[in-house]
Amino acid sequence: MTKLLNRPLKAFVLYSLIILAISIPVYVLVIDHIWTSELDENNWLTLQHTKQRLQSKQFTQAEIENINHIWGELQPGVSIVKVDGKIVLKDSIYEAIRPNVFDEGDGEDRFRGLQSFVEINGQPYILTIETNVEEWDETFAAVAVITFFFFIILIVGFILLNKKIATKTWQPFYQTLSSLKSFELSKDSSINLPKSDIQEFHEMNQSLLQLVKNNVDAYQQQKAFTENASHELQTPIALLKSKMDLLIQQKDLTPEISEMLNSIEAPLARLSRINKNLLLLAKVENHQYSDIEALDIKEYLESSITLFEDYLGDKQLQIFNNIKEPLLVNANSFLVETLIHNVLSNAIRHTSQSGQIEISCDGRMLQVKNTGKESLDQNHLFERFSNATKDKVSSGLGLAIVREVANKYQWKVNYSFENGFHVFSMEF
Repeated sequence: MTKLLNRPLKAFVLYSLIILAISIPVYVLVIDHIWTSELDENNWLTLQHTKQRLQSKQFTQAEIENINHIWGELQPGVSIVKVDGKIVLKDSIYEAIRPNVFDEGDGEDRFRGLQSFVEINGQPYILTIETNVEEWDETFAAVAVITFFFFIILIVGFILLNKKIATKTWQPFYQTLSSLKSFELSKDSSINLPKSDIQEFHEMNQSLLQLVKNNVDAYQQQKAFTENASHELQTPIALLKSKMDLLIQQKDLTPEISEMLNSIEAPLARLSRINKNLLLLAKVENHQYSDIEALDIKEYLESSITLFEDYLGDKQLQIFNNIKEPLLVNANSFLVETLIHNVLSNAIRHTSQSGQIEISCDGRMLQVKNTGKESLDQNHLFERFSNATKDKVSSGLGLAIVREVANKYQWKVNYSFENGFHVFSMEF
């Protein structure tokens, strides 16, 4: 995954590379034009000076040939040659590629020349002046190397500047992100976001603050409703249960009324469990179970297994407790007891008739495995009132309580379905 800050940097690097690559032949052409223009000007000045000297004195044919011979020995690029007939030629510029007599081992060189007509003693001569020109491929190589060197410097500068500017510019964003990561709706009622003089970050923080405030208000209202409703329902539910018990104990009940009362007792018991679990969740979220002591998970498991012996017998389940060593945690006794109770209750409920349950421990990892036919809905398994089966007895809050208790102590709870087993693992 690419960071946002690196995306423009890559674009800038690619753009710079393309522009600098295009600039290399442009530089070469410009340099070559300047170089040849300067050479042409120098050749023309040299030509004019030479013409004046040759025309200012009287030279014999022998002297002119001797001058040409000396030029050929000392400076092969300059020559004077007699032409037949009286021809007037215009000055002309030419280029030639041939071996350099001064550097025969270097192969062929490029020459820039100027030819002009001159009269000496009434005789026509062609005066030629040549100058060696820097080769195009050498210029191209030199410009390419220099351009690449500065491209490297440019990239290094981009990276350093991008890092320095980004660190300062994006600091409020990362502070906001850190605050959002550490914010927990169930614990905090407000969030502190850093101030920024950058308009986009300022607007983002204002929107986030309003969003957090709205969510906190909604959460507090829901939590208050749940807690208040659970408290208010306790008394009428208890009263209904006591009245139901009194009615069932009546001697003159007809079979039809007795069956009707028994059918009412089951949903009433479920309602009572839902109410107690909702109240428990509200208390956990409000951090009312703050007492912490060193507890042995092994002891709570053995106690819960003893408590569920009748249920295990009714379904003819085999349970294997493979934990031999103590597993100590620092937590609230009631919450640990509730967590273990709910996990085992869930395993018993989702184990088919004559199935088996295995309890094991690997370091700080506790695993409860039970036989099953298909995987439970992992996406909604730990949500409130999300029954994984069609069991009408369950309150739908057992695993939600397990997750809430685990979150309170930063424990990890996971579920998987492996080789025909439901696997609940808890890392303490």
